[in-house]
Amino acid sequence: MATQLAVAAAVLIGVSGCSKNSGSGESGPVGTALTIYSSLPLQGPHATDAQAIINGEKLALVKAGGRVGGFTVRYVSLDDSTAASSGWDVRQAAKNARTAVQDRTAIAFLGDFDAGATAITLPTLNEASILQITPATTLVGLTREQGADKGEPDKYYPTGTRTFGRVIQPDDVQAAAQLELQRAHGCQTTYVLHDMEAYGKSLTDLLALMGPQQGQKIDDGNGIDIDAKDFGDQAKKVAKAGADCLFFGGTSPAVAARLFTDVRAVVPTLQFFVPNLLATPEFAAALAPEIAAATHVTSPTLPARLYPPAGRRFLRAYRKEFGPAAEGYAMYGYEAMNAALESIRLAGPKGNDKRTVAKAFFTISNRHSILGTYSIDKNGDTTLRSYAAYGVNNGRLAFERVLHVPAT
Repeated sequence: MATQLAVAAAVLIGVSGCSKNSGSGESGPVGTALTIYSSLPLQGPHATDAQAIINGEKLALVKAGGRVGGFTVRYVSLDDSTAASSGWDVRQAAKNARTAVQDRTAIAFLGDFDAGATAITLPTLNEASILQITPATTLVGLTREQGADKGEPDKYYPTGTRTFGRVIQPDDVQAAAQLELQRAHGCQTTYVLHDMEAYGKSLTDLLALMGPQQGQKIDDGNGIDIDAKDFGDQAKKVAKAGADCLFFGGTSPAVAARLFTDVRAVVPTLQFFVPNLLATPEFAAALAPEIAAATHVTSPTLPARLYPPAGRRFLRAYRKEFGPAAEGYAMYGYEAMNAALESIRLAGPKGNDKRTVAKAFFTISNRHSILGTYSIDKNGDTTLRSYAAYGVNNGRLAFERVLHVPAT
């Protein structure tokens, strides 16, 4: 099946770059030809993850035959990274949003991978009433006030109407899963540090907020200079705090490995915890054996056997065609595209009207997907609540358990 889908994708989609159907960006009906844009970092440390998302998005559109009802749908993949930035770039992300807005056929925008990029693209897309669905961005402040920075999420929605949502679990779910995982490993005091990026800071803020509510002591060490020669000062602070666990909210495997090495030299019994953007082969391989044995990772991606039959079938087909690399992101890409197509379907004869399609996304209910059955809540978040815990063994992530986070 995967080979057929890949061949069809090359024929039906195979498009990358700006749309030729540009116009005023008006939100009214535009005919029966629609365009769904994707904006992801195709260069830099997350290029493999981004490509897996694109593979999933294309496969979903091909399976739908490139149509929803009486509408034809084409796909345009945009790169929000540059060689110079080695990852997403502010100007490129802004350019991608403008490209979609200027195309009158644009009906949805699948992105971004990074929360910082979404902070740039979302206000522009919101002003044009274009539905935006992220397969990867988990920053809680994009959708809700609890645990968010001042002014979030309202500052991202200049129209006052929500147009953004996600099919991946937001970080309040991950923070709750982290706390459960830390308790399971006997943590009494967890020292939290972040890399001063929005993703890591938000997670540590959520842990500091939620930990005491759940009877767990959190000692907030704030941000670190990731370019520092060593992390000896942080190690001393961890020791002074009497912490038995350390959580690092960051995205760089090399920085996390250096930090853990320096801290463990001072506190040799410490246990280490990291979030989903470090649930990667690169991170697992970067750890010395003694540190790996004390490291625990949360990820929304479950082992294949724990997905519903449709999810297991998808993974078998995907692995046959593309291999197992970043297959979890492929699943979220596949479902992001399906959620966009479902929104068009729910809009009925107004499936070419941007406002109607964006509104329809928030009516998705009890959708049976490869990820499981979910609805979209009033904030734009999925109701999926499960997270997975992984350890590190022989340079690889090793599944530990499922973390079931109750609805709040």
